[in-house]
Amino acid sequence: MLYTSLDNKKIKDWKKLNTKKYRDKTGLFLVEGEHLVLEAYKTGYLQELILEQDAVLPLDAPTSYVTNDILYALTELETPPSMMAVCMKKESESYGNRILVLDDIQDPGNLGTIIRSAVAFHIDTIVLGLGCVDLYNSKTIRASQGMLFHMNIIRKDLKQFISELKKQNYLIYGTKVTHGKNIKDVAKTEKFVIIVGNEGNGVSEEILDICDDYLYIPCNDVCESLNVGVATSIILYELDK
Repeated sequence: MLYTSLDNKKIKDWKKLNTKKYRDKTGLFLVEGEHLVLEAYKTGYLQELILEQDAVLPLDAPTSYVTNDILYALTELETPPSMMAVCMKKESESYGNRILVLDDIQDPGNLGTIIRSAVAFHIDTIVLGLGCVDLYNSKTIRASQGMLFHMNIIRKDLKQFISELKKQNYLIYGTKVTHGKNIKDVAKTEKFVIIVGNEGNGVSEEILDICDDYLYIPCNDVCESLNVGVATSIILYELDK
């Protein structure tokens, strides 16, 4: 079916998916561009394909065609792509052995970078604290390059959740700029949790207080700290070696 009116209820509902409130209410979100659409399709997240009226993408999925004006209304990019998709949120309560916890990450680009690295270095689950930026923010989705579709990502009250993990014999590592173990000296363990914190303040004190140990990345003294996305990537690489 071809949609031509911005006043159509379906188009209005899609447009509202650009707000966190409506994404939370419906359990749906939008992705833009062929790469993200294909990643969503391959991993079973895609609910409905949205194509510009003359575009072709032969996927076995419900498909709606729209005018360029509608794509402009839906997009959060300067120039709309010829294809978008409505996707379903999915998460699993099966966590695996290798867990990455994010405490109050605020920048969607950092979150996207961390997701890509977590997939690259074999993390099983990412846990977002309640104060973290929205996973389905369009900037986070783009920064992840579609890797959010390949990772179990959940949102939890961290203090309660970490306490539960400790009872299940996970080793809990908090990250600190000082007074921790050099990441190169951390012994490998089968079940672990790595906690990284807010861009400006790091891991909160109440979360650090319930960690089993701390780790850090040794740096040149003239560099006070690393971007959280870069630091997390280094830590995950070292633990995956």
